[in-house]
Amino acid sequence: MIPTKDFGIREGEQAAELPAKTDAGLYFISRIRTPWKERKDCPRNARESDALCTVEIDPRWQAGLKDVETCTHLVLLYWMDKSPRNLVLQVPGHYGTQHGTFALRSPARPNPVAMSVVKLLRVDGNRLSVVGLDCLDGTPLLDIKPYFASTDSVPEAVVGWHRRKD
Repeated sequence: MIPTKDFGIREGEQAAELPAKTDAGLYFISRIRTPWKERKDCPRNARESDALCTVEIDPRWQAGLKDVETCTHLVLLYWMDKSPRNLVLQVPGHYGTQHGTFALRSPARPNPVAMSVVKLLRVDGNRLSVVGLDCLDGTPLLDIKPYFASTDSVPEAVVGWHRRKD
């Protein structure tokens, strides 16, 4: 995908040539419903939002929701389908310094997979009501996993370049 005006290349950024074909196929299991229609309105980080969002699972996958209601938090993996896929060096607007794509949580990446830990508020049939997302309305959902605080949290983890900004 060529960057659009919303995801244009900033000064100091670098794009790479994309491969001629993809390596794998995916099944989108839902489209996420959020209040955000444009990138400029999206929260920069999922933790910055307390907006109610809805995930309506395709009925063929509904049986996979068994026992999900017992979880307080879930990991949602989603496909940032509006993001450019060719940036290897980026200059995030809120940091203003160049970093490699794989050192960032930016949606612009070769495979625009994003993740958020969301708070599950309720399950109604194949609909999940959640808080804690940062994606555009209609974003495809790839997967849902339970969040295990005992194994998913790494309190001592550090992103060195981010620490230097403090």
